Amino acid sequence: MSALALSVLLSLVSAVAYAAGAILQERVATDTDRPYAPLHHGVWWAAVALNGLGAALHVVALAYGPLSLVQPLGALTIVFALPMAALFVGRGAGHTAWRGAIMASVGLAGLLALTDGADSRSLAGGERLVLAAGTFGAVGLLFLVARVVGRPVVRSMLLAGAAGAAFGIASVFTKTVAVDWTSEAPTAQAPSLGVIAVLAACGLLLSQAAYRGAGLAAPLATVTVVNPVVAAAVGLTLFDEQFRYDVLGTVLALGSGVVAAGGLILLTTERLAVQTVPTHQARRHAAGSPAARPSSWDRAPDDAEAPSDPDAARPQVGEGVDVGSVPRPRTHLEVEMRSGAVAGGS
Repeated sequence: MSALALSVLLSLVSAVAYAAGAILQERVATDTDRPYAPLHHGVWWAAVALNGLGAALHVVALAYGPLSLVQPLGALTIVFALPMAALFVGRGAGHTAWRGAIMASVGLAGLLALTDGADSRSLAGGERLVLAAGTFGAVGLLFLVARVVGRPVVRSMLLAGAAGAAFGIASVFTKTVAVDWTSEAPTAQAPSLGVIAVLAACGLLLSQAAYRGAGLAAPLATVTVVNPVVAAAVGLTLFDEQFRYDVLGTVLALGSGVVAAGGLILLTTERLAVQTVPTHQARRHAAGSPAARPSSWDRAPDDAEAPSDPDAARPQVGEGVDVGSVPRPRTHLEVEMRSGAVAGGS
């Protein structure tokens, strides 16, 4: 097997591992009251192991293949996750979710494929400090905003965006550590390794919380898109990377970004629509309003049933009806007397 084929295979297996880990995380989010670190839940540890496996396979794939090939293949995580969730846990996705997932994946793949990596270089100490401080500040701000947002889907998207940013900058620090690593002075990279560990842990905890009340597709797509986009943005600004094909490549990259953003918007609106309908129904039933009953266009004409009690169709006293206007049924004696009177008068 050639190095390129091995890189593709490892990238695909990595995407499957990430997808399986996300499915387990979403399942844990629905089964526990601990949104960030359900340490007591064995399935969560399985999800952590799968995410770790996906990351390791991704790094090995980068060792055998070019970044321009490996990174776009990572966008297949969301595409793999939807059928896997339907097959293994019985949670299918609607047409809107599929369209959004495919749009996000295609846009991300196009954006990464157009990024031309320059010769790898390291970040200076001051650049690392500014990047770490800015990342922690941005992640913290998204976390605080998510805490005060009322809608679960919007809160989940903010948390997923923070998780993706943490993962993306962790990848940047991993790259710069790999460039500077020497066997003579391994301790010199200890601060950067500490930043990588903290960012990876924050990303894992935030992504776990993002699945709470938002389903699988929207948070996973957000993390999948934001992670490499943030890393690519840093590469363009700090690592002297650029888009291929000059002006045309830049235009195509911007178009790919719009497609990816449109996919995320579709996923968000699809989840909002799913949550809005049950919420309105619950409020109507809780209020006991007549609107809670099926309307005339919700029922087929054959569904109408005659009342089983004959007296139920007759107006009752106390319903705002004049008692004198209600016809009283005649007894058998009154019917006979009425018949005799008619006969005698004829």
